[in-house]
Amino acid sequence: MKHRSPVSHARPLWLRNARQELFLFGVFALLLLGLGIGLRDPWPSDEPRFALVAQWMVEHGQWLFPHRGHELYPDKPPVFMWLQALGYLLVRNWRIAFLLPSLAAALGALALVYDLARRLWNHRSALLAAATLLVTIHFSYQMRNAQIDPLLLGWITLANYGLLRHLLLGPSWRWFAAGCFFAGVGVATKGVGVLALLMLVPYLVARRGHWHQLALPHGGWRWAGGLMLFLLPILAWLLPMLLVARADGDPQHAEYVQNILFGQTVHRYATPTGHIHSPFYFLGIIVVDWLPLSLLLPWALPAWWRRLKRRDARFLLPLGWIVLVLLFFSFSPGKRDVYILPALPITALALAPLLPGLLRKQGVRVAVFALTLLLAMALTAAASLALHAHPKWAIQLEQSLDPKIWWLFLSMGIAGLLIAAFTRLRYAPLGWLLFAFVLWGMYGLWGYPMLNGDRSARDVMLHARAIAGPDASIGLLAWKEQNLLMAQGPVTEFGFLRPWPQQYAEAISWLQQDPANRWIFGLDDSMGACVDRHHAIHVGRANRREWWMFRIDAVVPGCTPRMSENADDNTEY
Repeated sequence: MKHRSPVSHARPLWLRNARQELFLFGVFALLLLGLGIGLRDPWPSDEPRFALVAQWMVEHGQWLFPHRGHELYPDKPPVFMWLQALGYLLVRNWRIAFLLPSLAAALGALALVYDLARRLWNHRSALLAAATLLVTIHFSYQMRNAQIDPLLLGWITLANYGLLRHLLLGPSWRWFAAGCFFAGVGVATKGVGVLALLMLVPYLVARRGHWHQLALPHGGWRWAGGLMLFLLPILAWLLPMLLVARADGDPQHAEYVQNILFGQTVHRYATPTGHIHSPFYFLGIIVVDWLPLSLLLPWALPAWWRRLKRRDARFLLPLGWIVLVLLFFSFSPGKRDVYILPALPITALALAPLLPGLLRKQGVRVAVFALTLLLAMALTAAASLALHAHPKWAIQLEQSLDPKIWWLFLSMGIAGLLIAAFTRLRYAPLGWLLFAFVLWGMYGLWGYPMLNGDRSARDVMLHARAIAGPDASIGLLAWKEQNLLMAQGPVTEFGFLRPWPQQYAEAISWLQQDPANRWIFGLDDSMGACVDRHHAIHVGRANRREWWMFRIDAVVPGCTPRMSENADDNTEY
């Protein structure tokens, strides 16, 4: 039997009306996450790759088998790129479209956390939970990027919302069906979407232990129906792909199927080739990347423990799920910070009823105020030193960043100091809220345009076109996705995954076919001693790489470059 205590679902937090608070928070969240959209192009490491695939889908109609240039891109399912392509078909602007899936996922996750926390507890707790999630550094940073993990967070949060509506607030078989379905969509987006279903594990523990605040649905076949709905979106993507691959007999399609089903799931989890870290890696991510939320954990952990001892299932289910997710990714040798990103909204949900009390504690306010003040002081001090003393570390950083970045950092730091002086210790949580808005707002409106030319490779590709002229064709050698994405005018490429010597040989053959109207745009390391730099043109530096243009007169006859020890085909900056 469920035991529910009466709660106020509409008592406002700051204003007189809860709906007004919710509306203002929605506007605040939209601005914090959306300021700067349209002011930059895709930036490495992953954004140009996905945008390039989406662009190919729109231009060539290749929706089932993603392409990176003329090669297949077998590393990820196409759902994220589909949404980017659909976003472009709606707005007809790639600078906006490539960021829309992440923005929608972020706003959706905030709305779901708020609504579920309000139903479980009250409006005040729910609004504080959503605000805490919004201004947690890991969430704010990642959800402003156009990568798959923000979208995966959205699907998993939606799946968890449906499951918890059924398991804690139900029975509601429709929400259970929705939860299972969107877990399947998460799998079709990135294989680990299945982790949403781990919510059933702590539910079974709570049901067997007769925990409070738990729904007790009796459905029999309906539980199995949820499994079918989980498989539905997976099969909707998988079956057409398999049928086409089998029907056309293309060995590249067969290799794509093999890699997407096994190489990027089982093999990548069990035997990863990169990002190797210790089993405790994610504890460091939680402590640092989850600021300021992580500052609350010393007080939250004992409070959670007390509620677990009371057998409150509203805490067991989300907390149990978070632990299972952490354990799952900790067992794999390969780890990245974004792997545990989907656990962040559920952590904010579990914090919700504690937040009104926690944020009144002196220790919490001191910690949050210290974070605001220290970060503001660090930005101010670093920028001041870089502008006036020009230390070695600042000069090295300026090799990959616009030197004007120090003025941005200085402005951020001064704004943070002013906010800290205004809000002081008493309103420290509000101070961080305002500081986070200033940080991301300045970064989007000022930082995006400042850094875009180098980060996106737009400047170097514009310069390459100016060198070649409007009608000449440019061949890309040892290129990165951003080079092809930002290329202007007629271009060709010689494969992305091919070894550089093989690309070079094909590029020279292509150059010889029409030497008067063709240029090669190439990475410095890929040319070795086979290109005379005195007859080549240095185009510029982008993404910490040097790029050159040359024609047939710069080619050393009979020379084949060796694969450089610095080759970084799969490394992005």
